[in-house]
Amino acid sequence: MATEPRPGTIPAGRLITVTGIDGAGKSTLATALVQRLNAAGEKTVLVGKHTTGVPVDPALSAYVDGLNALVYRRDAEVAQQCGDHYWLLALAAWYTLQDRLIVRPALESGTHVVLDNAHHKILARYAVNPGVPTDLAEQVFAHLTIPDLVLFLRIDAAEALRRKGGFTSLEAGHSGAAGADFVRYQDTVTDQLSHRTDPGGWVWIDVAGKDRGQVLDDAAEILWNRFALSTI
Repeated sequence: MATEPRPGTIPAGRLITVTGIDGAGKSTLATALVQRLNAAGEKTVLVGKHTTGVPVDPALSAYVDGLNALVYRRDAEVAQQCGDHYWLLALAAWYTLQDRLIVRPALESGTHVVLDNAHHKILARYAVNPGVPTDLAEQVFAHLTIPDLVLFLRIDAAEALRRKGGFTSLEAGHSGAAGADFVRYQDTVTDQLSHRTDPGGWVWIDVAGKDRGQVLDDAAEILWNRFALSTI
């Protein structure tokens, strides 16, 4: 049931995150969902891994963009030399700035945020990394804004690979270059994501065998039922 705002206040926006393994269709759904919500009169913004624009502050935008370049626009071979602890803390710094400077201000202004590439998949990856304590990974992300809803896209890793057509070394956990290595690693990530689900905030969407429109309709129906939004 939707909560009525106090007179004279702006109702807070909702934070909706999309998670799942590589190839599940997270970015496709997130983009389409923002378009659907805005078309329904629900002011919504898409925040992804390259969103660096800080409203009305070019200097901060430039700073956030610089951090984004370090984290996501780096040489893959150099990245592997930096080690897992470095990348955990670098990613924590990136998510912290994006949450503080972009996500929270949007929510406070009454704008919904659809967050693509949320930190849940990173936690799942580190949970299967024996070189980094799981507790440490959880702690460095613990302060981030808690989503109002997490849409967990479920798909078999083999089908995800067929959709993608190819994969990076990171997407196979640096375990090998064969398709079986991708499937094996993504299966472990799926298991970890499943263990982290919260019945109150996570909703699973089975995307296997569905086209983009069907997945979008499923997600929109979930939002309608959860938040009583405008006609979607």
